[in-house]
Amino acid sequence: MFSRKTSSVAAAGALCGVLAIAVTGCGSSGGGGSSTSGGSSSAKIAFLLPENKTARYEHQDKPYFIKSVKKLCPNCKVLYNNANQDPARQQQQAEAAITNGAKALVIDAVDVEAASSIASAAKRAHVPVISYGRLISNADLNYFISIDPYKVGQQQARRLLAALGGGQGKRVVMINGSPTDSNSAPYKNGALSVFKNAGVKVVKSYDTPDWSPDKAQTEMDQAITALGKNGFDAVYVANDGMASGAIASLKGAGINPATRPVTGQDAELDGVQRIVAGEQLMTVYQPINKIAQAAAQLAVPLAQGKTPPPIAKAKVDNGAEKVPSVLLDTVMVDKHNVDSVIKAGFLTAKQICTGPYAEACTKAGIAS
Repeated sequence: MFSRKTSSVAAAGALCGVLAIAVTGCGSSGGGGSSTSGGSSSAKIAFLLPENKTARYEHQDKPYFIKSVKKLCPNCKVLYNNANQDPARQQQQAEAAITNGAKALVIDAVDVEAASSIASAAKRAHVPVISYGRLISNADLNYFISIDPYKVGQQQARRLLAALGGGQGKRVVMINGSPTDSNSAPYKNGALSVFKNAGVKVVKSYDTPDWSPDKAQTEMDQAITALGKNGFDAVYVANDGMASGAIASLKGAGINPATRPVTGQDAELDGVQRIVAGEQLMTVYQPINKIAQAAAQLAVPLAQGKTPPPIAKAKVDNGAEKVPSVLLDTVMVDKHNVDSVIKAGFLTAKQICTGPYAEACTKAGIAS
């Protein structure tokens, strides 16, 4: 898990990591004459994701990673599995991948503490491990690839305060992420650092198992019941999936979500559409394509027994060691810069501006 100090140190290397990715490209040489170009060398790479309730994993991380691997190494095979929020299943998937001949393991852990046993088993089998998205704790890892979650929490909270016209005396409900995700606490703590300095009162706070939209909706229902319809001014929500649940709860209680700013993250299509329609305040765009590309740039040479390019310029402490890390910058997205996700190639105007969102897109100046 990131501490504030660790995040700031790591972030200092983030830009270098981004520049290194851009310089090395998809088929360029790294340090010491190593190369990320696969040539005719074949290898198996395991790619293990945590769940499918968050749309990004199946629709973005998976295809981006597979495409990046194939570009570097046409003969390489990606052994893909999704654990559907089950740590035991992810353990079994990892063991099966190793038995199946995986020469590198890229894993976004369901439970970052439980996944340390996966990393240990991989090391015993001499299989390198890349922690993807979430940092596996207390384990010997080769690399970590992600964003700075503390900074994301600050981005979300600052935009919320701007919408509220300041924070002094404002009342916020917090719907945070899963306790088993290493990023959840830094998201929460980053937001709390902003709220505390601004004089915001957190009137209810929930840590949401599995990042579940359904559970987030239940939590928001409970908050409204306890506080009353006028007992809060805004809702901090850690990601877009849960924001959908919180907004459904507001609507169910007869509260116009446009009057109670709601945050999000991941720039999911549904989230961006809600922003265009005025139901959700903002989201945070993670450059998932670049995260997946960086993972492939490291995983392919590792699987081939080569030295990866020197793109991991940051260091993040996971409790056992300071892990070489690639940390990529995030972008705050609201109705004023929705086109940023379009320009990045993350979503298209045609995807966003469908059906009931066409008119809202026109008003926002988004041409489909």
